[in-house]
Amino acid sequence: MSGGTEKKAYQGQSITVTFEARRCLHAAECVNGLPEVFDTAARPWIRPDGADAERLAEVVRRCPSGALQYELADGGSETPDRSA
Repeated sequence: MSGGTEKKAYQGQSITVTFEARRCLHAAECVNGLPEVFDTAARPWIRPDGADAERLAEVVRRCPSGALQYELADGGSETPDRSA
């Protein structure tokens, strides 16, 4: 994870996850939710093919800051649900 302001995309076969470092609150919802995908010690730190796309999308929606977002390969996308 860098401190840059740009949005980085991590493309998998079924889903692309984007991360915007300046928005991250470090709540660790991603790391705790899917450590096999989100590993801050690895590079790249997001490996979208490490889990089923629907499960990954579910964890991305838990991001409280909206730093993580996703787009499914079939064109579906959703912004995180921060109201829960």
